Amino acid sequence: MDITLHSSMPLPFAYNFSPSNCAILSGCSTASSSSSSSSNAGLLSGPIMDTRIWSKLPQKLLDRVVAFLPPPAFFRARCVCKRWYGLLFYATFLETYLQLSPHRRHWFLFFKLKGLSSHIYRNNTNSPLGGPASRPTYEGYLFDPYDVAWYRLSFAQIPAGFSPVASSGGLICWAPDEGGPKSLILSNPILGTLSQLPPTVRPRLFPSIGLAITPSSIDVTVAGDDLISPYAVKNLTAETFHIDSGGFYSMWATTSALPRLCSFESNRMIHVEGRLYCMNYSPFSILAYDMSQNKWWKIQAPMRRFLRSPNLVESRGKLLLMAAVEKSKLNIPKSLRVWGLQGCGTTWIEMERMPQQLYVQFEEMEKGCGFECVAHGEFMVVLIKGCWDKAALLYDMSKKLWQWIPPCPYIGSGGGEEVLHGFAYEPRLATPVTGLIDHFSLPFHNYNANHQ
Repeated sequence: MDITLHSSMPLPFAYNFSPSNCAILSGCSTASSSSSSSSNAGLLSGPIMDTRIWSKLPQKLLDRVVAFLPPPAFFRARCVCKRWYGLLFYATFLETYLQLSPHRRHWFLFFKLKGLSSHIYRNNTNSPLGGPASRPTYEGYLFDPYDVAWYRLSFAQIPAGFSPVASSGGLICWAPDEGGPKSLILSNPILGTLSQLPPTVRPRLFPSIGLAITPSSIDVTVAGDDLISPYAVKNLTAETFHIDSGGFYSMWATTSALPRLCSFESNRMIHVEGRLYCMNYSPFSILAYDMSQNKWWKIQAPMRRFLRSPNLVESRGKLLLMAAVEKSKLNIPKSLRVWGLQGCGTTWIEMERMPQQLYVQFEEMEKGCGFECVAHGEFMVVLIKGCWDKAALLYDMSKKLWQWIPPCPYIGSGGGEEVLHGFAYEPRLATPVTGLIDHFSLPFHNYNANHQ
């Protein structure tokens, strides 16, 4: 199958506009404008687009229309006039946006990491000769599976020494790279806002972090990698943070004991319907945590002795497991399969299997190096380790369609210790739940006792 790069790859869009980047942004949607300029001119001058009619459009109705625009189109629209530019700061528009709850966009956000050290890729690290070193800038790469388009985002507001670890409700969770108590940061890439949580009680190195955000609550779980000495870690405890609009909060309460012989996959925890899941190794199994019942347990993985590169993902309210299956001693062809965890919480059902011809291509490119999978809504993206600069696979579960997609054009070649780490991301113009953290000085009712 040919792997070609789109010749009209959209340009990146910025979240903070200046007259210069407004011009760049307009180029994202003008690839075919020259061929249809005459027809557009006729349409604008015709009776359908009579300015005497459209200039009288009520502002509330106009706000409702703008609220449904996808993020790139919304920020291009901000270039139209001063009022549209300031929509992000108008309470009336944000209230309309939150009340409408526009159709969810199942996008993805990727970060270039530094392999084992889990340090996020930074650009602009070279300082000019004789000059002071410039502050490193964090970059993210937003992927739109509907239009198969890539966008580059800047995270200049994130302090140095932090890496992305989780995503939920339009927010990205960042954790410090250094060992010790973890002071997590929640950021909204659309607005450029930051909200910092109080530090965890126990010092940790690279714990697994789960995030669950609703319009009225924030839940964070930090598990494993307890620093028992400056030179040793052990998976002993987990801590939970909760705050909601009802006035309740839990300040890093210690949960029940972790299962014996658990080995967390660092920085990868999946939230599904009030429960958190993460992979356990030797042999493969799944660790599960019920946040309401404060209970940990293990779930046996399907075909656990024959799995390679297992990945847990959430899709449309279900927990899925994607892995390569290799049964060398049996006459069964190698394959890439997807299982779904059933409502009973213990049984797996095979849901999808990559077509064999496509798997041959995939295996030839992967060469046993492993792969990473991330899902959102009806979409799944599969990235081959060390080859993410060449191609990736996109699977549309609703259409049962597999396709190769072009690599992100904004990042360099793969290889070495660098990896591309992805998250399910839903762009949101407003996340008022972070105001609960910003107003921590207000009186809340502590329910830590419920977790003892």
